[in-house]
Amino acid sequence: MLIEAGFTCAVCGEWNETVVDTEGGLHQTYTEDCFVCCHPNTLYITIDEETETAYIDARFEE
Repeated sequence: MLIEAGFTCAVCGEWNETVVDTEGGLHQTYTEDCFVCCHPNTLYITIDEETETAYIDARFEE
């Protein structure tokens, strides 16, 4: 299942829309570039199965 979600860029503070694939598990980590400033954000994702919601904590890690 795909869940539409979003995160605030850890560098520029702009909102980014993304899609999370639940096939990756309830806890996921991956890197996605900001659509505005192009800096990489490490996304720490937790999926709530009951509400079908993805919570994303974005961090800039060099």
